[in-house]
Amino acid sequence: MDPHLSAAAHALQSGNPLLALKVVGLRGEPPALALRGIAMAQLEEFGPAKMLLKKAARAFGTKDAVARARCLVAMAEIAFVLRDLGWPVAELDAARRVLEKHGDGLNAAHVRHLQARRLLLLGKLGEAGRTLREVDPAVLPPARQVAHALIESGLALRGLRIAAARQAFAEARAAAVRSGIPALRVEVEKAALVLDEPAARLITRGRERLLRLDEVATLLRSRVLVV
Repeated sequence: MDPHLSAAAHALQSGNPLLALKVVGLRGEPPALALRGIAMAQLEEFGPAKMLLKKAARAFGTKDAVARARCLVAMAEIAFVLRDLGWPVAELDAARRVLEKHGDGLNAAHVRHLQARRLLLLGKLGEAGRTLREVDPAVLPPARQVAHALIESGLALRGLRIAAARQAFAEARAAAVRSGIPALRVEVEKAALVLDEPAARLITRGRERLLRLDEVATLLRSRVLVV
């Protein structure tokens, strides 16, 4: 690969989109467009990111199916961040099959993560869990292990399995440290705050008390009638 493209890709993997843009910001060939799109997405400039990724995907076309599939996955991730759950599931699954066929297991796993996160948002916990179990986190790089553990924490929280959620957050913290990406550590800490924030209000005999999730779980396991 072109050394400038390699440097930009490495910068993105290290969580440094500004450096990636500095390296390829003025280049217009399809790989550079894709890298610029991913960089803009990391900077939360989703409109320009989608435009660049669409342009790159069209340019790759059928002659580079893997690169096009990666662009589609990146666009699906942007749609997910914007809570656009109407992204064509069949198209994303087709991209995953292309990636698997050509040995890109890392991005294929990323597709599984996106699919699991979508199912989690839709409340389909069983399907989300089965999808997540198709990914072996041990073979993923630390940054992707963070994503995997955060999905596990989401599943545990939805099921009020608080101990499992705490374990998943601990695994996410450890993976974030291994990644060396400060933004990931911040993301994990913000997500873990849900364990200590008020999650419900208990009113008994006219008195009110705020409950954390672990207290909610304990209450629901008791013989108290909850309305």
